[in-house]
Amino acid sequence: MTLAPARPAPQYALFALIGAALLLPLLVYFSTAASIVGIWQRSETFAHGFVIVPLSAWMIWRRRAELQNLPVAPFWPALLLLAVCGAAWLLGSIGGVSIVRQFALAAMLPLCVLAVLGLRIARVIAFPLLFLLLGVPFGESLIDPLIGVTADFTVDAVRASGIPVFREGNSFSLPTGNWSVVEACSGVRYLISSFTLGCLYAYLSYRSAGRRALFVLFSILVPIVANGLRAYSIVMIGHLSGMTLAVGVDHLIYGWVFFGIVMFLLFWIGSFWREDRPAAPVVAAAAPSVTWPAPARIGAMAAALAFSLALWPAYGSYLGRPAHGAQAPVELASFTPAWEPAVAPARLQPHFKGASAELHQSYQNGGQAVALDLFFYRSGPAGTELISSSNRLVAPESHKLWRQETPVTRTELLGERRLALREVLLFARSGARVLVWHWYWIDGTATASPYTGKLLQVRQKLMSKRDDGAILVVSAPFDERPEAAREAMRAFLAANLAALETTLERTRSQP
Repeated sequence: MTLAPARPAPQYALFALIGAALLLPLLVYFSTAASIVGIWQRSETFAHGFVIVPLSAWMIWRRRAELQNLPVAPFWPALLLLAVCGAAWLLGSIGGVSIVRQFALAAMLPLCVLAVLGLRIARVIAFPLLFLLLGVPFGESLIDPLIGVTADFTVDAVRASGIPVFREGNSFSLPTGNWSVVEACSGVRYLISSFTLGCLYAYLSYRSAGRRALFVLFSILVPIVANGLRAYSIVMIGHLSGMTLAVGVDHLIYGWVFFGIVMFLLFWIGSFWREDRPAAPVVAAAAPSVTWPAPARIGAMAAALAFSLALWPAYGSYLGRPAHGAQAPVELASFTPAWEPAVAPARLQPHFKGASAELHQSYQNGGQAVALDLFFYRSGPAGTELISSSNRLVAPESHKLWRQETPVTRTELLGERRLALREVLLFARSGARVLVWHWYWIDGTATASPYTGKLLQVRQKLMSKRDDGAILVVSAPFDERPEAAREAMRAFLAANLAALETTLERTRSQP
């Protein structure tokens, strides 16, 4: 059988095919695409996503003179890479990890263009296609590390200025007033904006890979340093003005003005090493030279592409069905503590929504008192995952009443057993201090890591189509030394951890 020879096609058909290749995964994974746009709408940090797609389209259009001289040649190996992205999307869906699903979808876009149009065309527009990945709302995991960097930089700079500083976690006090480095001060917005603009500027202004990489590196480092200088400047303005300036709305205004000046200087300095592209040759519109393969090859690729994309949501839907029909309400199995239940005064109430069963009780043994909060999760409606950014030790409405230090991971020796957990110090405005330990129990395994927890959930879902799990929160108040609270919680867990895990096993065994 002889295939028909390649033949010329109008230029608009090429761009229609590019658009169709980009649109297909968005339709198949519409809910994931909608979740990305939803974050753009409600978060100022990721609102830049609305300009990513138009900028990518504009950059592709700029290369039309080169594209119209290249043949369309479907690239079948791209289907293997699409399968990898589909599997990643499925794992993210099973584990309830939105960022994995979103990045998997974004990676499918350039791969679909590669599969349908071929290597030569995809290579020419590689950056505009990869630029679409910057539309994925990523960066929240950087907030805590950036808060720490900003707090360290600011405190060290203030001390170097000869001003005494008392620091407690990410909060610090000067003789004129108190300051705290919170999420809005982390600089994550500056970093994301700078990185996005830096990638765009490097692509448009330089041709050598070395200069592009160097400029992108500076677009990451400069905003981190600049944010530290910004925070230091605001603290100094507030200190020198007797806390009358840079302590309200002007605090944010000064920050964005400073960031704008820093970015202008970065691009201005970068302009001295520009490598502008030579002017694109003018090609007569009446003589397009885009060539197409036989219709059978395009049709076969389209069918294979549609099957490859639709396979994973279909399998995910199958795994999402309950293993034993409709789920009955979960009854937490009885827990027989080795300590006596106690009636405790008002205490911390962790914010974990959508749990299938809960236990909230305080216990005492002699002069020691410990509070236990247990949340058991089983498959439920969307937004009720065990491991979720919406689950917090302090409810959003109580953030002004409690100050939370950065969590640290510890390993505690409980008799002959070692238990990894996360420790958090909480300080109430009323003066109360609480030490909190928490960890996950998933598929019979205890872990302090949310990432390990997600992997355990994925394994459990694939093997048994269930995702039962729990989070255990143990807390105790303290005055000056948190070690006293640690001793009480160690004693409580040494006496009760085995009974708690037996309770969880019995609850998990319920149909």
